[in-house]
Amino acid sequence: MHKPIFMASLLFAAHVAQAAEPPVNPQQLRDLEQRVQELEAANAAAGKAATRQVSNNFNPAISLILDGKLSAFSKDPGTYALPGFALGGETGPGDEGLRLGESELVMSANIDDKFYGQFTAALTPENETEIEEAFFETFALGGGFTVRGGRFLSGIGYLNPVHAHAWDFADQPLVYRAMLGNQYKDDGVQARWVAPTDVFLELGAEIFRGDNFPAGGAANSGKGTHTVFIRIGGDVGASHAWRLGLSQLDADARNRATGDATTLHLFTGSSTQNGVDFIWKWAPNGNPKQTNFKFQTEYFTRDEDGTLDPASSGTPLSYNGKQKGWYTQAVYQFMPRWRVGLRYDQLKANAVDAALAGTVLDKQGHDPKRTSVMTDFSNSEFSRLRFQVNKDESRVNQKDTQWYLQYIMSLGAHGTHAF
Repeated sequence: MHKPIFMASLLFAAHVAQAAEPPVNPQQLRDLEQRVQELEAANAAAGKAATRQVSNNFNPAISLILDGKLSAFSKDPGTYALPGFALGGETGPGDEGLRLGESELVMSANIDDKFYGQFTAALTPENETEIEEAFFETFALGGGFTVRGGRFLSGIGYLNPVHAHAWDFADQPLVYRAMLGNQYKDDGVQARWVAPTDVFLELGAEIFRGDNFPAGGAANSGKGTHTVFIRIGGDVGASHAWRLGLSQLDADARNRATGDATTLHLFTGSSTQNGVDFIWKWAPNGNPKQTNFKFQTEYFTRDEDGTLDPASSGTPLSYNGKQKGWYTQAVYQFMPRWRVGLRYDQLKANAVDAALAGTVLDKQGHDPKRTSVMTDFSNSEFSRLRFQVNKDESRVNQKDTQWYLQYIMSLGAHGTHAF
């Protein structure tokens, strides 16, 4: 029980106990009521501040995420492709053998009484440093409004805003790999509003520069991508919770490059992506420590209209394509520290005109799909070991068995993740 409420309860109990005695002075009663109100207000303010306070006063909380894998594939990862989809950079299954993943250095703090800031640097295995996120966010606008500005992961979908170390599998779903280049992040601004209702309701909109896949070239004077999303959710009894989300991403691409350095394919045109996501969580009486279950699914469609210049030949070809993809996964913690998971994902692209036959957009009559199983062990909230096997059928008439042994270690302070 919170201390202010406990003290208020004692004061109130003392007042009740004296009810049989001579009447209390009216001024004393008014003083007592005012004191109770002050204690309750102080407790509410402390609770509100605690939801955002991530550091010691205004000193940054610093954490480091370590990630690495031992991988083995039955097919050459250099030949990986998703027929019917032009892929962004670094969207394959990864390298075989022992490989350091991206390490994340995170610093966050309350800047003052109105702003919060976070910086995340990705340290790559190639000894390069990339700015993954660098943003400020308000938390004193009132009325349920929040504004974020800088570089950050878009709020579309369920998995897109989630950092890789918090994923339930060692790799991302195929639909994210194909349509968002793993995850969509860019420089921009975001506005969110949470409605004052019993059911959770959040509306959000974003404007991004439009440099990154599926956009490209920072079209429209550096305002090339627009997104909107809505989320609604709530509890069902004491043990169940759910959330439903809808999102849309509209991007203008100018010479969006896909493929490797020797065969760059350039797309210019519009790309519109719509998505729906649904999450269901179960934990006995809301306590996930002993056992819990999570069901997660997302479905996306994409319409692209423009031109494709295959292998940068200088002869753009007209392209109007429709694509879709989805995944469903379930993760069950059957005892403390141990979880198992199952995931299935699939993609589908429409057939293209004869002029585009033989290009990356030619599906060749094939719909990529994959089945994944995993088990992981978390000795604490700061460490996790995972073993995963994929049966990947992304390529035409080829089955690739992919094995991953992964470690994820967190050093230092690290905030809790969203629902």
